[in-house]
Amino acid sequence: MKIPLLMQLLEARLVCGDAENHRIIEHAFASDLMSDVLTLDACSPLLITGLSNVQTIRTAEMADIHTVLLARGKKATPEMIALAHQNDMVMLETPYSIFKTSGILYQHGVKPVY
Repeated sequence: MKIPLLMQLLEARLVCGDAENHRIIEHAFASDLMSDVLTLDACSPLLITGLSNVQTIRTAEMADIHTVLLARGKKATPEMIALAHQNDMVMLETPYSIFKTSGILYQHGVKPVY
């Protein structure tokens, strides 16, 4: 799934990155536990989380994740945006819950990591 379609489906707002020239989202992983994110294999999924702090971006960087979606109406901090930009990540915000977000993406062909 391309980022612009993801944004349309989830009423998401682009916070950082280039949505037009970014890779296609094939897999997604939803978690607020960054320790769980660190256990992922290198499939570079979309990370869906409600954890809105710089540790989210640092964890995504270590896990080779290039797209982060903040759910539940959470807002990215300026520090998160700066670090995501520095790491060439796309960061989005959606008002939807993690459950609703995951369901919509699954209905449209995005596969789970597990």
